[in-house]
Amino acid sequence: MGIKAVLFDLDGVLVDSLDVWYTSTNETLSKFGKKKVGKGEYLRKYWGFSLSRNFERLGLGREAVDYCLSRYEHHLGEIRPFPETEEVLAELRRRRFRLALVTNTPSGMVRRLLSQLDLERFFHVVVTGDDVRKAKPHPEAVRKACRRLGVSPQEAVLVGDTRSDVLAGRSAGVRVVGVGVEGDLRIGNLGELLPLLGSSGEEILLP
Repeated sequence: MGIKAVLFDLDGVLVDSLDVWYTSTNETLSKFGKKKVGKGEYLRKYWGFSLSRNFERLGLGREAVDYCLSRYEHHLGEIRPFPETEEVLAELRRRRFRLALVTNTPSGMVRRLLSQLDLERFFHVVVTGDDVRKAKPHPEAVRKACRRLGVSPQEAVLVGDTRSDVLAGRSAGVRVVGVGVEGDLRIGNLGELLPLLGSSGEEILLP
């Protein structure tokens, strides 16, 4: 079956936001009297998962989540798209793919960031952490994006950079292209995605 839709994670795939989330998390831990986490530990244990899940593991609750979001919002202007992002999204639209954004980040923050970076225009569908009951790695968001796009999971590819994305995609029945992580296909950066895809309806091109 040919691929008609490409679903993207946001953080670490389209935008370079790792340092902002890492800083916001450690600012929150300091605020609530907890020990800061190192970057390696953050990447291994927390990157790609929901804030509520992460702070629960760190012994904190909703108040910490809200504070972390306020710090993220404070640093929002520091986030930039990766150099290849706009070119890749524009070319996939030219090839007539349906595009969706699938992220655990709350809706208000996502909309502000997409507007700030002028990226919202590329997406037919945006599914955020506020649109689902269970965040990635649960497959709910991926399945919802496919339904809203009007495609079956077999007609979609998810592009993600974390184990959470891979688990969500595979559980939903879509193929996963991992950016720096093992999926059904692995690429080093977003620019390597275009040679893997022809036009909408064509089979994904295996290396």
